[in-house]
Amino acid sequence: MNEEYFERAKLVIPGGVNSPVRSFRSVGGTPYFVDRAEGPYVWDSDGQRYIDYVMSYGPGIVGHSHPQIIDAVQQSSGNGATYGAPTLGEVEIAEEICSRVEGVEMIRLVSSGTEATMTAIRLARGVTGRDKIVKFSGHYHGHADSLLAAGGSGVANQGISGSVGVPTSAVADTIVTPWNEIPDLDDSTAALILEPLPANMGVVPPKENFLQDLRIACDAHGVLLIFDEVITGFRLAMGGASQWFGVQPDIWCFGKVIGGGLPMGAYGGSREIMRHVAPLGDVYQAGTLSGNPIATAAGLAQLRLLNVDAYEKLEKTAERLSDGLSNIFQSTGIDVVVPRVGSLLSIFFTNQNPSNFDEALAAAENGIYADFFHSMLKRGVALAPGPYEALFLSLAHTDEIIDQTLEIAREAAEELT
Repeated sequence: MNEEYFERAKLVIPGGVNSPVRSFRSVGGTPYFVDRAEGPYVWDSDGQRYIDYVMSYGPGIVGHSHPQIIDAVQQSSGNGATYGAPTLGEVEIAEEICSRVEGVEMIRLVSSGTEATMTAIRLARGVTGRDKIVKFSGHYHGHADSLLAAGGSGVANQGISGSVGVPTSAVADTIVTPWNEIPDLDDSTAALILEPLPANMGVVPPKENFLQDLRIACDAHGVLLIFDEVITGFRLAMGGASQWFGVQPDIWCFGKVIGGGLPMGAYGGSREIMRHVAPLGDVYQAGTLSGNPIATAAGLAQLRLLNVDAYEKLEKTAERLSDGLSNIFQSTGIDVVVPRVGSLLSIFFTNQNPSNFDEALAAAENGIYADFFHSMLKRGVALAPGPYEALFLSLAHTDEIIDQTLEIAREAAEELT
């Protein structure tokens, strides 16, 4: 059925997928079509069950079809899908986010991470009165025109560096600089935007004190520091990456986890900064479905499941997996590194942890990941179909599931040799 569905999809959907990362372009073959999901598993249209490490690229942090989230969605949907008017759910999830993240005093809900980063840039320009923005190579901030340059997995898995259709004028004020090097900032720079823990070129951690040094550099020139926490927000810790690394930006962007599996994003900061957003200020942003009642219900239910114990469990599970994978590859003589920060990890088929996008690119382009991906998939483990992605764990990934995964990984590694 997967083949049949894909052929049908290609007739009516560009490339047969509604997001390029699902296309299997960088690994080859036909994507599996998911029929249903539960806990750590997905089942495809042929009835094949997979241990899932895609988890919708991050939102599924408590596992698929968690009963508390399903119940919240069912109760909310019974009251209607959208109203074009405020709801209590919007207030409750905004309060929840503000209570978790030190420095976030106000939040504006949107419908995607791309909307969040796009508006954060507009807000930074509005606050500072400056135009130029700086981003790091390999950091993906959604598909807004000005942020696509050197955008990591979102475009790198497709073998491209940006996008046709983006006018030169749209990126004229976007400066791209290497990750883990302090960029040149000046009094014409409105914002420096980054993933505090990059996970769109694989997991490539910041060097020691690098984020602290960025904070100092931004302060020296009046540049607003923007953390794109669409992936790291409420995955690394209760307060996200800013809590994990002990560095506060001026503007935060969130997504994925906060929607509980439904489309939602958010951007926030201090009252002083957020007062510039309409209707309080002159920075305009709007959205018909922003703060959708079903999405806020799902997101709030998920956030309430994520306490200190949950994050301890996620990190221990990730450590079990990363250490196990490292030992397996070492024993089979394959050059592999498995960098991990908290519950985020990735696999690079190289002998040294990449520290920037060029090094991650060299590791990704050797072609070994595609063979490993398919070797795992045919044995019932679904990894992301691209070498630049992270592995996403959930609370549903038990020690038994990890041990099963490692047994399969050993077979796959032996097949590679």
